[in-house]
Amino acid sequence: MGAKGSAIASPRRACLSVPGSSEKMLGKAALLAVDEVVIDLEDAVAPAAKEEARAATVAALEGLDWKATRVAVRANAPRSRWCVPDLLALAEAPVPPASIVLPKTDAPADVEFAERVLDGAETGAAAIGLQALIESPAAVIAAPSIAASSPRLESLILGYADLGAALGRGEAAASRPEIWLAAQEAVLGAARAAGLQAIDGPYLGTAVDPGLEAAAEWARVLGFDGKWVIHPAQIERVAEFFTPGEDEVAQARRVLKLLADAHDEQGAGAVADGDRMVDEAVAVAARNVLSRAGGSRSPE
Repeated sequence: MGAKGSAIASPRRACLSVPGSSEKMLGKAALLAVDEVVIDLEDAVAPAAKEEARAATVAALEGLDWKATRVAVRANAPRSRWCVPDLLALAEAPVPPASIVLPKTDAPADVEFAERVLDGAETGAAAIGLQALIESPAAVIAAPSIAASSPRLESLILGYADLGAALGRGEAAASRPEIWLAAQEAVLGAARAAGLQAIDGPYLGTAVDPGLEAAAEWARVLGFDGKWVIHPAQIERVAEFFTPGEDEVAQARRVLKLLADAHDEQGAGAVADGDRMVDEAVAVAARNVLSRAGGSRSPE
């Protein structure tokens, strides 16, 4: 099971990806009160700029006053010549990231490799978390074993660009979230079985438009915890989709109180609530609502 199960980890409703090669964009990202900023050393950085971006990222982690709840770094992929230097630099940084996103995670061995490097290099008291980016057909198939591969793992993230290319899907697929259902179910199920968060990949556009909203709503209804975004303007709208409303929170608290009263007063494991039965399965869903709302998971 992961180091931080989805029911207890703080929310990752909207996760902003920002290039590690742009000091200007890093400075702007530091001012944003977002659940997570992911500094990208992989796809957003040209090969010739990898070392400079790595140094800029280490400096930004220490030197900027980050408003985000957490800051992660997407390292370069296992088997690339930049991966080990990335992992070593981040593990030895004066202020390391909260977690490292491992792209192109195709098998448990990729996570285990990163774990061994971090085990030997970390200088801080707290272990750096890992997030596995699932973006190939092999990774989708291996998602359950990847999810169970390391106690450092905090989340599985579904990446659409590389997966779409591998499957032969064109750009039009981005506007049809339903065609990704098989991969989404595989990643979501694997994450939940291992107690990890499940994060949907970014909508491949920078606008706040109906396409973004449809993709976010689809992911939320499926059960994902949050979604990556690639433009600051998208943060607030995406976060709204993954934040329970006041009515939903009130209903969750009411359900938990009904069940708690049934346990205490009747010794019953289930209780009628209008025309439905409330039992532990319903209570689990209610607790997850309160967790996503950022509050107590107990009835008031």
